[in-house]
Amino acid sequence: MTQLLGKFFRTLLPRACPGCGTQLGQQVGLCRECRASLRVQVESHSPLHPRPEPHLITLGRYRGVARRAVRALKFGGARDLAAVLGAALAAGVPHNWGIVAVVPVPLHPSRQRQRGYNQAELLAREVACRLDIPCVDALRRTRATHQQARQNAAGRQDMAGTFAIKPGQLPAGPILLLDDVMTTGSTLKACQDALYSAGATEIYVAVVAR
Repeated sequence: MTQLLGKFFRTLLPRACPGCGTQLGQQVGLCRECRASLRVQVESHSPLHPRPEPHLITLGRYRGVARRAVRALKFGGARDLAAVLGAALAAGVPHNWGIVAVVPVPLHPSRQRQRGYNQAELLAREVACRLDIPCVDALRRTRATHQQARQNAAGRQDMAGTFAIKPGQLPAGPILLLDDVMTTGSTLKACQDALYSAGATEIYVAVVAR
């Protein structure tokens, strides 16, 4: 019911930019200034990858416009933000990575039913469309976990074994694993472990913010 009411009021009321609060008018998702503030970065320092080559794409740290945009997409039902954020991420994917498919980090079915959608999947679809490659729903979450970003260091869960591969869904070639936010990296690491154990040979990562 909350999701339906949110959609209803967003249709009737003028939309404000979640990044700065100004009225969007005919613009979609974010105002021009907030879009310009999201600078795509390709990073190489992360516990997710054993080698020093760049492998992680982000739009910045989890603060300011990036944080407010992620929260509006994730908790505020602002699905149109997926197109804006996904396009920005796709623009930063190096051609020489040779990505053949985008794989979103899945939600547990109970949480997806509650929210009505998986924000990582919305982002992954947009990135895949921009890169003209498939978005592959290759992972499933085997157990429900707390939201890592809302836990302190002591409260974060061990994510090992949380994800499994859906039979016949793993594409051959370099994969872009996509999520909205990276905190400690444990969720993405657990996804990578599942993908590597199923035969993946090269995995890159994209997140809106870290």
